[in-house]
Amino acid sequence: MTLRPWARRIAAGTVSATALVALAVPAEAATTTTGTSTATTTAVAQDVDYDTWQKDCQAVMDQALPYLKQRIANSGPGEKQAIVLDIDNTTLETDFGFSYPQPANEPVLEVAEYAQEHGVSLFFVTARPGIISSVTDYNLKHVGYRVSGLYVRNFLDLFKNVAEYKTAQRVDIESKGYTIIANIGNSATDLSGGHAEKTFKLPDYDGQLS
Repeated sequence: MTLRPWARRIAAGTVSATALVALAVPAEAATTTTGTSTATTTAVAQDVDYDTWQKDCQAVMDQALPYLKQRIANSGPGEKQAIVLDIDNTTLETDFGFSYPQPANEPVLEVAEYAQEHGVSLFFVTARPGIISSVTDYNLKHVGYRVSGLYVRNFLDLFKNVAEYKTAQRVDIESKGYTIIANIGNSATDLSGGHAEKTFKLPDYDGQLS
């Protein structure tokens, strides 16, 4: 894949209508969180290119996969296991994939594929608006994710705190009888609020990735 710096941006006036549909997602404010249940990286925010981002993502997923293998193997009788994933710069290469469908973030896809092949349901909780739900769903499935559920923001959700909105979606998933064994995202708003046994934070470089 051609190297593309994370800092590269396309001016809104030059983006095609198709690209706008695929890429027009709201940026989320990022804060730093710590905790024994959260895996993260230590890379600096400046001058990070695609290869560095991929290396940092891989470092987090190298922690996630052994945990998931053990947790899946220790599933209780009748337990419905689920993983909740963010989309932008988590499951898809939003800031690097200037095309539609956007490419999968390979380190995350590898972990997701292991989970889905072992009976774990994948739920995607995103701040993307509902108007692009169908193209998002297609994109995820096209690159290899089995989508058990996709949560996007409706009109009223757009006025809610993103972290609270995402927490509420995890509560809804639990209400369907699932145990959320992992929550994976690149922003603090993806992971705060509980309702997951373990969280894994991918790099956002102080909010510079959406």
